[in-house]
Amino acid sequence: MNNFTFCNPVNILFGRGRIADLPGEIPKDARVLIAYGGGSIKKNGVLDAVHTALAGYTITEFAGIEPNPSYETLMKAVELIREKDINFILAVGGGSVIDGVKFIAAAVPFEGDPWDLLTRGAKAKSVLPFGTVLTLPATGSEMNCGSVITRKSIQTKLPFMSPLIYPIFSILDPETTFSLPPRQISNGIVDAFVHVMEQYLTYPAEGHLQDRFAEGILQTLIEDGPKALKTPEKYEVRANLMWCATLALNGLIGAGVPQDWATHMIGHEITALHGLDHAQTLAIVLPSVMTLKKDTKRLKLLQYAERVWGITGEDDDLVIDKAIDLTRAFFERVGLKTRLSEYGIGEKDIPALVQQLKAHGMVKLGEHGDISPEVSQQILELSI
Repeated sequence: MNNFTFCNPVNILFGRGRIADLPGEIPKDARVLIAYGGGSIKKNGVLDAVHTALAGYTITEFAGIEPNPSYETLMKAVELIREKDINFILAVGGGSVIDGVKFIAAAVPFEGDPWDLLTRGAKAKSVLPFGTVLTLPATGSEMNCGSVITRKSIQTKLPFMSPLIYPIFSILDPETTFSLPPRQISNGIVDAFVHVMEQYLTYPAEGHLQDRFAEGILQTLIEDGPKALKTPEKYEVRANLMWCATLALNGLIGAGVPQDWATHMIGHEITALHGLDHAQTLAIVLPSVMTLKKDTKRLKLLQYAERVWGITGEDDDLVIDKAIDLTRAFFERVGLKTRLSEYGIGEKDIPALVQQLKAHGMVKLGEHGDISPEVSQQILELSI
């Protein structure tokens, strides 16, 4: 196992009715910006519950954070916060809203162009304090220090990380997810699944506990994911999915072991140029990465096949191929397509995607740094 430093300071408030506990987490004299997305929290009662809990606080609302949060929209929130001297942000929504709030929190006190946080390696020296009320389990952003932001004007989607952008607290009430449409449930299942795979499907590093944690999350998603689509208001199922998505990317299973993330980086470019949902791109790219890199991932693929899917046999290649096929079939079973061509993207579109990877410095991807633009092109071609 590799050396690692692990610290996760996020206070998790999990379960029914925990929105009522907000006053215990936010200073009484805070001037609070409630940031959210398209307005579904108005329809399902979550926003009303937040306002009820924060009665007596000075509240400002900012709506309209997109599924792929845009720099352009987020900078409007930055201006509003500065104008009204707001000193606390509450993100109410899914990973995109939380990612957006992380950027806002870092951008408000930043001296210079906040885009440098994503493109020039600039470091945030301080951030506005913020917490979250999670309504869409998927990204794990409620318990990590990462964010992904899109700048629409230049069709660029980039990640940034900082130890300062952990939420102070996150409220996870599974009942807030009951009204999610099937597409968002499906996306969340696949997003969490691939987060685990990026940290697990690499090469053996003797991180036995991390492996078992990862395999447990994968098995739970495989078992409960389809149930969530069939019985959308079954609390126990939603509770397990919500906690899986959080644990998939809170740093625990990735501590001390190699990580990949090529699927995500390639997927970001598909979203930026063609507008696919983040999870849709992951369902397309991961099976191709598994197939093309089966030699370097061989030992972990065999472990994955046996421990997650229960596949064994004398012919290792057949075992691996069956595990890849079952992975693709699982994505399709929970409602996601797994081919670029199913979204109208073909061979003619691949050069532009590869060029974007080059432009963003994504030229040595994967746990070995051996996924060059040429290999990324092969992965995309295999994904058609």
